[in-house]
Amino acid sequence: MLRAHDAEAYPRFDKRVRRLGRFLDTLGRSTPPDIKTPGLSDAVRALRLGTSFKALGRDGSRTILRVLPMAVADLVAESFESEALRAALAWRGVRFGAVGPWSAGTAAMLLMDGAGNDGGAAGETVFARGGPGALANALAAAARDAGAEIRTKAEVIAITSRDGAATGVVLANGEEISARGVISGADPKRTLVDLVDPVALGPSLGWRAGNIRTPGVVAKVNLALRVLPTFPAAADDEAALKGRIVVAPSIDAMERAFDATKYGRWSDQPILEATIPSLTDPSLVEGAKPGVHVMSVIAQYAPYSLAGNVGEAAGDWATSADAFGDAVVDVLSSVAPGIKKLISHRQVLTPVDLERQYGLTGGHPLHAEPGLDQFFVWRPLLGHARYRLGIERLYLCGSGAHPGGGITGGPGQNAAREILKDLRAQRS
Repeated sequence: MLRAHDAEAYPRFDKRVRRLGRFLDTLGRSTPPDIKTPGLSDAVRALRLGTSFKALGRDGSRTILRVLPMAVADLVAESFESEALRAALAWRGVRFGAVGPWSAGTAAMLLMDGAGNDGGAAGETVFARGGPGALANALAAAARDAGAEIRTKAEVIAITSRDGAATGVVLANGEEISARGVISGADPKRTLVDLVDPVALGPSLGWRAGNIRTPGVVAKVNLALRVLPTFPAAADDEAALKGRIVVAPSIDAMERAFDATKYGRWSDQPILEATIPSLTDPSLVEGAKPGVHVMSVIAQYAPYSLAGNVGEAAGDWATSADAFGDAVVDVLSSVAPGIKKLISHRQVLTPVDLERQYGLTGGHPLHAEPGLDQFFVWRPLLGHARYRLGIERLYLCGSGAHPGGGITGGPGQNAAREILKDLRAQRS
């Protein structure tokens, strides 16, 4: 139950998060500075950032410098008394990260998660009508209209180079494609360590790339439901179920769930964020029986490398996936009694599955851990944060580049600006 103090404190907290998030949004839309040979464009960007920082005011500028390295548990405790509300808000500071709510820098992760969208403490829930595939199809159609050729089922196994510059790619079938430049949407570790010739990369950069932190701790559980489950806390309000359903009982429960990963174990009481996208977009279950729904669940914590839970073989997700899926459903049952009987189909995607099926090194959904040590000029590596990666004419445009995040388009937009700048310079 929300306490009166918390109800009064929430608008102030929300306003504070939005205000700090606006500065981080400005930072996220900026190309990190050239730390080796800064030029006029770097000075202009620095001026814009300085203006944005000044707009925070004396109190805001002091606050953001104090808040960024904080643990998100401390940040929410400053404003709220209710454990349930603290945990629900703190979740955004640990989601997708190999961190717990008491980890340093998680307050920054919460603020960065809000930057670029509505910026509020609760965050937005957005569904692409027709599902993620519809979004991909729309982007593909726009690219083709602009003259792009798109090839699928064409695995790239190497990036070719000559005299320190990228010259194209090699496909798994042996075909070589020459290009003026190569833009990688893969994670930076896979791009540099697996695809670029180590001789062209050099031992120092190869070693640094291998140390990019990609500790995946997220599993995805998809459920097909015969009917919409009942959530007593939602009081039969279907509209309340169209957003995010966060199951995080308390800060301590979140920290205990994270603790398991330190020893290579998955949490038997995972923290969950579930959505029911078919409530917003019925086309996802078109043709199915009336009342059928799909539920998508993000489950933490499930480490990529397993030492083995009690009674299980060490390091074997193949034998642990179903058990973890059962744990997820058990937690769901605590807030939606009887949901087990409603499940007609279940899919469990472990971090190993995310790596194998989607090419995410370590199974990390964000391509690299979003901590302060891998943010801005340090994302993905110091000296390689300006979307130009390792060798000339090789670019990075995915979540492993600044400003990171999920499906925001931010890194791609920034990368496109820099790539076009380079292309214009080559023509002139």
